[in-house]
Amino acid sequence: MSSVQSNSLRSSASPSTKVLSAEQVALYLQNGIHFPVDVLTSDMAAELLAKLQSIETANGGRLSGRLTQKPYLLFPWINQLIYHPAILDAVEDAVEDVLGPNLLCWSAQFFIKNARDPSFVSWHQDATYWGLSSPDVMTAWVALTPSTVPSGCMRVIPATHHEQVRHADTFSDGNLLSRGQEIAVNVDLDKAVDVVLQPGQMSLHHVLLFHGSEPNTTDHRRIGFAIRYIPTHVRQLSPIRDSATLVRGVDTFNYFDHEPIPAADLHPDAVAKHKEVVDRQLKILYTGAKQAGRLGSTVGL
Repeated sequence: MSSVQSNSLRSSASPSTKVLSAEQVALYLQNGIHFPVDVLTSDMAAELLAKLQSIETANGGRLSGRLTQKPYLLFPWINQLIYHPAILDAVEDAVEDVLGPNLLCWSAQFFIKNARDPSFVSWHQDATYWGLSSPDVMTAWVALTPSTVPSGCMRVIPATHHEQVRHADTFSDGNLLSRGQEIAVNVDLDKAVDVVLQPGQMSLHHVLLFHGSEPNTTDHRRIGFAIRYIPTHVRQLSPIRDSATLVRGVDTFNYFDHEPIPAADLHPDAVAKHKEVVDRQLKILYTGAKQAGRLGSTVGL
C-alpha cells in the first residue's frame, strides 16, 4: 500500500468534542481499521505496564495462558481499563449506528511477545471460531510498549472485513493462535498496512478484518491489551452459556451472564469465577477442532 493510502488510515484528530471525526468514522467503515487513537498518557501506560510486570514476577516471570484471558475478572485495575471513557467513546463514535449505546466487553486479553521472540500470528479473521451471532464486534488494541514493525506489530489488509472467508487449522509450532488457524484463500500482501502504535495509543479494528503479525526481532517486549466490544443484541450461538461485562448502557436482551467486578487482585471468589468463565469460553472456541488447542495460545492477535 502506498504511503498516501497508509496515511489515510491515520487521519488527523477531530476538532469536535467527539473522539473521532466524521472523516475518521467513514475511513473506519471503509477500511475496517483506524489508528492511532490516543487514549492513555505515557505515564498511565507505564503504570499499567509496571503493574503487569509485578504480576508476572509474582507468577514465575510470565503469565500463564489462563491469566492472560479475561484478566479483568481477576484484577480491579484491569477491570477499570475496559470501562475507560476514552476507549468507549472512540468505539461508540466509530460504529454508533451498528453497535449503539449499549455495550458489552465480551473478552479481553494481553498479547505479549518477549524480546527476540520467534513466535508469529498467521493471517486470520477473529470471528472465525468465536460463535457469535453477528460480526458487529470491534477490537480496541491498547499498546503498553512500542508496537513497531521490528517488534512484530499487527499487520492488516484494509477493506477485507466485509465477508467471512474459509480458514484451516494448522496447529503449527510458533503460531500464537489457539488452533494455528490461517486464512485458506489468497492474501494480497502488497496491500498490507503496519499498525504502528506508541504506549498509550490504540487501534480499532473490525472482527472480520484480515490481520496477523511477524516475530519480535527487537531487544524489548511488545505488549498490548486487546478488548473485544459487542452490542447487547449479539448472542452466542453455542449451546454453552457465555458471559460478558456490561460496560455502557443497559442490557435488555440478557444473552450473556453478567460478569462481576473483582473485589481485589486474585481474590478467591474472583479466581473461582474466572476459572468457570474461561473453561466455558475455551469449550466454545475449540468447538469442531480436530485436536485440543494450546491453552497458552491466543485467540486473536
